[in-house]
Amino acid sequence: MNNIVTEQLTDAGRQIEHDSFAIVDHEAGPHRYSEQQWQVVRRIIHASADFEFNGLTRFHSDAVAAGLQAISQGAPIVADVEMICVGLSKPRLDHFGVVTHQFIADEDVIAQAKTENSTRAVQAMRKAQRLNLLDGGIIAIGNAPTALLEVVRMINDGQIKPALVIGMPVGFVSAAESKAVLSEIDKVPWIVIDGRKGGSTLVVAAIHALLALAEAKQKASG
Repeated sequence: MNNIVTEQLTDAGRQIEHDSFAIVDHEAGPHRYSEQQWQVVRRIIHASADFEFNGLTRFHSDAVAAGLQAISQGAPIVADVEMICVGLSKPRLDHFGVVTHQFIADEDVIAQAKTENSTRAVQAMRKAQRLNLLDGGIIAIGNAPTALLEVVRMINDGQIKPALVIGMPVGFVSAAESKAVLSEIDKVPWIVIDGRKGGSTLVVAAIHALLALAEAKQKASG
């Protein structure tokens, strides 16, 4: 088991995680998700102890497959905030050669946001696009609805075509609305949490689930 990078590093840690997942599976009851989608949802529930995510979490039909392909190809992950990058397991990312990026605190991003009277989150996504990180990458948004709205705009304008957008911003201003407009897109796969709930912790949980699924697929084919 020690060579499975998407598992806990100790027997005790693995047992606690497996027991937690068993409790989630038991208490969640019926759900409408595919087996792979449920791996994502139950990690989100595991990370939050909130069973409402059984139902609030929605998937584009190609979301999981697109995420697994992107990870297996070492596609970059662009996050709206540093918290997501810090929360992701470096050994798990390194296993697939995946590199994370976030630009929210960059001086040029802050300066441009002040100049245009926009948000740092919007300018951070524009910088990621200029660096050619969004085409074929995974965009992970857990905090800033304005970042998600900018991503939707760029997709609709034909400026970018990411492999997957994980849209889970939390909050009261435009959070629910930004996820609603993302879920109307068909040409780019997405995972969203409906309504006001969300957050960086849930994005991290979703990505860790995808990393675990990608490793399982890799081992099954190898």
